[in-house]
Amino acid sequence: MGAQPSVGPQGVGGLVADFGKARSMVFPRVVLAGHGVLGEIGSMCTDFGFGKRGAIITGPTTLSLAGQRCADLLAGSGFEIVTAIAHEATEDEVERVRKEIQPTHPGFIIAVGGGSKIDIAKVLADRLRLPFVSVPTSAAHDGISSPRASLHGAKTSTSIQAAVPLGILADTEVIIRAPFRLLASGCADVVSNLTALLDWKLAVRLKNEEYSSTAATLAEYAAQEIVDHATYIKPNLEESAWIAIRPLLVAGIAMSVAGSSRPCSGSEHLFSHALDKIAAHPGLHGEQCGIGAIMMMNLHGGDWRRIQRTLRALGAPTNAEQIGVTADEVVQALASAHSIRPERYTILGANGLTREAALRLARVTEVIG
Repeated sequence: MGAQPSVGPQGVGGLVADFGKARSMVFPRVVLAGHGVLGEIGSMCTDFGFGKRGAIITGPTTLSLAGQRCADLLAGSGFEIVTAIAHEATEDEVERVRKEIQPTHPGFIIAVGGGSKIDIAKVLADRLRLPFVSVPTSAAHDGISSPRASLHGAKTSTSIQAAVPLGILADTEVIIRAPFRLLASGCADVVSNLTALLDWKLAVRLKNEEYSSTAATLAEYAAQEIVDHATYIKPNLEESAWIAIRPLLVAGIAMSVAGSSRPCSGSEHLFSHALDKIAAHPGLHGEQCGIGAIMMMNLHGGDWRRIQRTLRALGAPTNAEQIGVTADEVVQALASAHSIRPERYTILGANGLTREAALRLARVTEVIG
C-alpha cells in the first residue's frame, strides 16, 4: 500500500483545516397516506408519547369534514382536546389562535384542514416549541410537509420559517372529497418546481448560492411524477389523490433537505405572490404558480408548452381568464415580481421586466390574449 495522508490537528496532509459548515435537517417521523388512515390519529399520537392535552386547529368547513372526527378519535384514545376554528392565515389570526389555545397548556398541535390551517398550526408549533401533526383535508399546495409557511400580511416575508410536522396523516378518502380545483392546484404547484430549479441553478452560477443536488433531485422527481401521470388525475377518483399526495410530500421534504424553499419556489412563486397583492380577486396559489411557470420557462428558453400541456391535462388553469384576473393585473405582477423577495435571485434579475417585456411574455405564452 502507498503512503496514506496524515490527519492531525492541522487537517489532512498537514493542511490547515477550515471547515465550519453545519446544517440541521428535520423530517416527519411517520407518514401515513391512503384510504381510511384518519382512524390512526389516536394511535399515532400515543406512539409519539404526546402528553394528555392537545389542540386541534381546523376551519369552519374542515371541522365537519375531518376535524370533529379527529377530536372524537383522540378523546377515545384518552386525550383532552381543545378545538380552535381558524380562518385566513395572517399574523393577527396566528396570535388570536395562540391566545385561544395557550391557556389550556397543550402539549401538541393537530392541524386539520387545507393550506391556511396547516400554515397557522406550523407557525404556532414553531413559536410555542410544540410537536404537531399535519392532517390535510385537501392537496392544494406543497405545504403539507414543508418547513415554510405563508402568512398574508407578514411583515418580514411572504414565506417564513415554520415547524416541520412530526407526523403526517393524509387520508385520500377525505382529500378526494374536497373540490377538484384544489387537487389540480396542488399538482400545478409541484409542476412549477421545474422553473424553480432552473432559477436556483442560475443563482448558483451568477451569485455563488449554496446548492443541494439531493434537494434538487427530490424536487425534480416530484414534478416529473405529476407530469408523467397528469392524464390519470381526474375528479372524484380517489386514486388521483393517491397519485398527487406523494409528490406533494416529496416536494416538502426537498425543502427540508435544502434548508429553504429554493427547490420549489422561484420566479413563478414571486409572480404568484405579486399577483396576490395586485389582483382584486387572485386565484389559488398553485394555479398562479402553474401559470407563472409557463411564462418563466419561456424566459429560461425551455419547453413552456410542455408545462402548458401538463396543466391542461390536469384540468388546471393556463391563462389569466381562467383564474379570474385581468391582463393588466398579470402584466403588473410580472413587472413587480422581482421586488417581492429581493434576496432571491431568479431569471427576473435584480431589475425585473419592463412593462413592455412583461406584456410580450404574457401574450407569447398565451396567458393573456
